[in-house]
Amino acid sequence: MAPAIPVDPMTSAVILNHVYRQPSTVHPMTYELEERRMDVADLQVGMYVCRLDRPWEETPFPLQGVELTCMDNIEALRTYCEHVYVDARRLVTDPQPQASVIIRSQVSSQRFNAATRYASAVPIENEVPQAQEALDNAIAMLDRIFEDVTSGRELSAEHVESAVRPLVASVLRNADAFFWVEGLRDHDSYSYSHAVNCSALAAAFGRHMGFAEETIISLAAGGLLMDVGKARVPRELLERPGPLSAQEMEQVRSHVLEGVDILANSRIVEPDVLDIVRHHHEHYDGSGYPERLMGSYIPLPGRMLGIVDAYDAMVSPRPYRGAISRHTALRHIYAERDRLFQAELVEQFQVCMGVYPTGSLVELSTGEIAIVMAQNQARRLRPRVVLLSTPQKQRVNDFQVIDLMNHEGPAAINIVRSLAPGECPIDTSDLFVA
Repeated sequence: MAPAIPVDPMTSAVILNHVYRQPSTVHPMTYELEERRMDVADLQVGMYVCRLDRPWEETPFPLQGVELTCMDNIEALRTYCEHVYVDARRLVTDPQPQASVIIRSQVSSQRFNAATRYASAVPIENEVPQAQEALDNAIAMLDRIFEDVTSGRELSAEHVESAVRPLVASVLRNADAFFWVEGLRDHDSYSYSHAVNCSALAAAFGRHMGFAEETIISLAAGGLLMDVGKARVPRELLERPGPLSAQEMEQVRSHVLEGVDILANSRIVEPDVLDIVRHHHEHYDGSGYPERLMGSYIPLPGRMLGIVDAYDAMVSPRPYRGAISRHTALRHIYAERDRLFQAELVEQFQVCMGVYPTGSLVELSTGEIAIVMAQNQARRLRPRVVLLSTPQKQRVNDFQVIDLMNHEGPAAINIVRSLAPGECPIDTSDLFVA
């Protein structure tokens, strides 16, 4: 019989709604967690550690918590922590004296080490056909995923992997190619476009951070699935052009826990994917939902995908507002550093995307309208662009590619401003491909 955790009735416990994979007797969407701070020296076998005094990723312990089944577990915690938080409502009912602490594998515990440097393995022109194929495949797989979820069938891990792996492979070969192809596509479904875009953006972000390929695949899978719970939210709420009531807003926000529930009933158990689905709407200052986590208590994948989610939402047209330019979206995200988003991650995301991200519509100092085709890593203000108009804003039919790196000096050609899709003074509707 596990020893009981002493409860001081004079101490005010912190009650948080945390979602865990519980036994079948506890529904994962209704479990309440009662946190109590304890010095590591006071821990006893039979307790359940739900939070540390430092981010989980800085330790070898599993992100979902540590069951104290023997003294070895407590000794391991002493190596890393001075105090921890235990769940006063959860005990290890059958501690095993001979068991050792369950820790993440060496590969998993170091999955966020920035140890890989990626370079464009092929020119963008060569990668575009593969990027188009990866995009088409991801959309087809996503259609099957949403069909399974809306029909009440189990979310297919095989469909997710089939969607994500070709996409990640293309982004790793040349990050510009995918965003170039995606930017030239007609966005007829926000849900599908947003899911695929966030998957690719997550892959590009992970590539920029130097993560291992399997970690990037997990980030991309999380990006693809983070809004899967919206399949259980009435479509008219998601597409309504007007404001929502407080009750309706809560119904829309329920997509996070619905997504957690969908994954809990699938064979997708990758912690990074679960963290993204659960935490991508948490804010760095604790103002997010559903758990109001703060700072580094939000798992790193959730912090990264929160930025990705906000960026793509701003640059995509919605029923209730138009899209803004990619450059402007980056400025909005930068303005929210250390409030909604972690400042260091914001800075890295901006370096990853460039000042004028691939796919941006821009106006040049010579008067032409152009679209950014590829970044110049050495000079982020001088990307390669494709001219869409004459200096008089008349559309051209023969599109010329120019590298702004080759147009410096007294006769330099510069980008003078970015354009939102609705601000483009020429008709570009037939430039987009399906």
